[in-house]
Amino acid sequence: MKRLFDHIREKLSSRYGPSESESISFLIFEHVLGYSRLQVHLKKDETIPDAKITEIEEILNRLVDGEPIQYILEKADFYGLTFFVNSHVLIPRQETEELVDWIIKDDKPPAPEILDIGTGSGCISVSLAKNIPDAKVSAYDISAEAISIANQNAKNNAVGICTRQVDILQWEAVPVDKTFDIIVSNPPYVKEEEKSLILDHVVSQEPHLALFVSNDGPLIFYRRIAEFAQQRLSPEGKLYFEINEALGSETVSLMKEKGFPKVTLRKDINGKDRMVCATR
Repeated sequence: MKRLFDHIREKLSSRYGPSESESISFLIFEHVLGYSRLQVHLKKDETIPDAKITEIEEILNRLVDGEPIQYILEKADFYGLTFFVNSHVLIPRQETEELVDWIIKDDKPPAPEILDIGTGSGCISVSLAKNIPDAKVSAYDISAEAISIANQNAKNNAVGICTRQVDILQWEAVPVDKTFDIIVSNPPYVKEEEKSLILDHVVSQEPHLALFVSNDGPLIFYRRIAEFAQQRLSPEGKLYFEINEALGSETVSLMKEKGFPKVTLRKDINGKDRMVCATR
């Protein structure tokens, strides 16, 4: 087994760094053989059946071609939960976990009404439903495929969310009969001109609809969601966003322009401006 493990890491080294190659190798062994990290070490002299080696080689070839391991295994871990993912939704990321953690730990009313705009896999909405007692969580997305995946992830994680296919840029056409205590969104925010700064496998594999905005209107989703929030956020409610790290001050200014004078800009674990919370 040790020789196979070393072979995997070596083959992955053409695309990934040493640490990521090792982590992916352990994920492959867990998926194909059902072995934990400890078991991989304890069973290092074990012989692997040819059929399993073939399966591992197929996974390796897809990885070398640029397909993310999360799409190959159809799962991603997020905030202590496991989510089904495929190429119709973004792969959940650490900075989004930080946003979720902020909301969970922040002051909020009991049994809050929460809306997640652009839910994708449902990682935000499902995690909030799982961790905030009696929360009533709604989730919007323009993609029918994303809505289906979010529903599946809610079921898999034993929570209830209310999903709806919505183009938030056209929110005036959407009848909404409630107000929300929390509105949260991780909308598209990568400018087209920033594509060269993004990892190749992200640009080639993940849905552009959820990633990119025009260079001329990089804050269009923030503007439209803030306008929606003016109508549908409770008087003491809070509006949370994940943001483009290069547009922190611009996002803060926009929130103030749209009637949210109290805006907190927060850095992520890497010291980058990645989150805001706006209130009236």
